Amino acid sequence: MLAQTASMQQRTAMYSANAFNIGLFGANCSSGRSATKVPERWSASWPDCLKLARMADQAGIDFMLPIGRWKGYGGDTDFHGSTLETVTWAAGLLAATKRITVFGTVHAPLFNPIIAAKEFVTVDHIGEGRFGINLVVGWNEGEFEMFGVSQREHDDRYEYAQEWLDVIKRAWSEHTDFDFAGQYLKLKGVRAFPKPYGDTRPVIMNAGRSAVGQAFALKNCDAFFTATVDSRHSIEANAKKVEEIKSAARAIGREIDVYTVGQVVCRPTQKEAEDYYRHAQIENADWGAIEKMMALKNITRQTVTAEVFAQQQQYFAGKAIGGYPFVGTPDRVAEELANISSAGMRGIAVSFVNYLNETPYFCDEVLPRLARLGIRQSH
Repeated sequence: MLAQTASMQQRTAMYSANAFNIGLFGANCSSGRSATKVPERWSASWPDCLKLARMADQAGIDFMLPIGRWKGYGGDTDFHGSTLETVTWAAGLLAATKRITVFGTVHAPLFNPIIAAKEFVTVDHIGEGRFGINLVVGWNEGEFEMFGVSQREHDDRYEYAQEWLDVIKRAWSEHTDFDFAGQYLKLKGVRAFPKPYGDTRPVIMNAGRSAVGQAFALKNCDAFFTATVDSRHSIEANAKKVEEIKSAARAIGREIDVYTVGQVVCRPTQKEAEDYYRHAQIENADWGAIEKMMALKNITRQTVTAEVFAQQQQYFAGKAIGGYPFVGTPDRVAEELANISSAGMRGIAVSFVNYLNETPYFCDEVLPRLARLGIRQSH
């Protein structure tokens, strides 16, 4: 069913000859991936997103990955309080760009699979094969309640998602009507035309952390996102993590690319970078929003000691929201990204406090260094 053809391999490589792909993460959400009160924090307005996509497209950035959000986290800034829906966001950006891949982030329980399949194909044709899907299986309870949808038990979520994805892949590939009789989905006389662009299908990614979630990703997806803060202590530890994922995929006859996420603060000097990182992420953190996110993980002043709570506050502000921080000079940031590549990572999705202000310096200074290190093409 839509096998790994040469054209599909081009898709999973995001039409790039780069050994290490770089994307922008979270630009559709206010404040991006930084729960900060600094006045220059990201707006996520449509004009800013459009300008960013065109800039990234011209600079050779490989992809843009949004966050599916429906409700903010509160705090002084209402972190993620203003967000653009990701599939329509992708459609607009793909119509305005030429090379870059743009993902939609979709919560399977909130979208009828036949409507989703049709939306994905439409956007895929707009982008002439540059659309990808970031599939999310579960999410914050409060956001699902907005839709009148109850979260299923953890393992059941993945059983539902498997049926949902099976329906979509059949809608993309079958040229005659079909019925689907699953435990959760019962559909009759399904018909869907046109098919995805170029007789392939959109790239599918997932970031399931549990054993069941990882097994789902290995079976169904082209890209697996994993946080690597704990394995970043050494290239060896990171390489071990990547190889575990790839070996598990090969054991079921599949290949999968492994990606990670991170936040970048890149400045001409190390001191400038570290000072700004501390200023934006710690000294001007939106602690109200951070505590709300911690509470979703059952980390509150009532459930843990004051010492543990303070440690977790710092961890969430500095590392958990935006991912591992890459803070330093262009040489330092390029070296750390090259280390990830040498560990077997296929790419990274990065965020900035303000994407429009900071992406140009990153592209002008870090990308050429990565080209000289042999992991990206000169642009």
